Amino acid sequence: MSQTFFGGVSFILSKYWSLFLRGTAITLVVSLTGTIFGFLIGLIVALLRTIPVHKTDKPLKKLSVRFLSFILSSYIEIFRGTPMIVQAMVIYYGGLSKALSGLHDVYKGIAAAIIIISINTGAYMAEIIRGGIISVDPGQMEGALSIGMTYRQAMFNVVFPQAIRNIMPSIGNEFVVNIKDSSVLNVISVAELYFMSKSAAGAYLRYFEVFFITAVIYFILTFTVTRILRVIERKMEGKDSYTIHGSQSYSKASIHITSESKSIIGGGLK
Repeated sequence: MSQTFFGGVSFILSKYWSLFLRGTAITLVVSLTGTIFGFLIGLIVALLRTIPVHKTDKPLKKLSVRFLSFILSSYIEIFRGTPMIVQAMVIYYGGLSKALSGLHDVYKGIAAAIIIISINTGAYMAEIIRGGIISVDPGQMEGALSIGMTYRQAMFNVVFPQAIRNIMPSIGNEFVVNIKDSSVLNVISVAELYFMSKSAAGAYLRYFEVFFITAVIYFILTFTVTRILRVIERKMEGKDSYTIHGSQSYSKASIHITSESKSIIGGGLK
């Protein structure tokens, strides 16, 4: 084996490329799947936390909403306030390992990783989505309700699509963070990229070369994902110019839409 740096890198790649490839694939699977499930958990939690309570509502409803809000807030604070590596140890050895005992070790590790990332990501996504919903002009909801929509219809057809567009950068950031943070799951023997790198490094004790390769792979993953997400964000923003029915073409830069006109456009009436 060559004693030079680049010679060592070349040797490690030629001998352990399959380990790096397998670890990269598992990292992508658990981070992407965990982010998707985490988004769904966060969506449910955020919608439940934004249930409106009015003075005219029955005391039982007020009490139920407040109790539910307390439970959901506790979940968010606990999982945002503790490291994922600690959560992984507590959840896995606290019962998840036994629950998944019927699976093959490889699938057991992947399933455990997805569950842990999903629960952790859900806590962050809940606040991201709730912030996105709050950021939408209240006139949008008022306008939708004024034309006969129910609260659920107004939320999913008017408010939520705008909230998603606003929080898309934060959702993408969570995915990038999960790609990197999945490395901590090696403590429960999940065979992701970092775990595979340790196996390759231990064979010849060439840690610098191995983890240089690992760092490059992580950078390529996050850089590629970031660029793809930026393209998606631009697509969601729509075209730079558009035509109002029965009128002339306008560009985004040529007009200023006030909060009042946003309410009229989004809801039809105010």
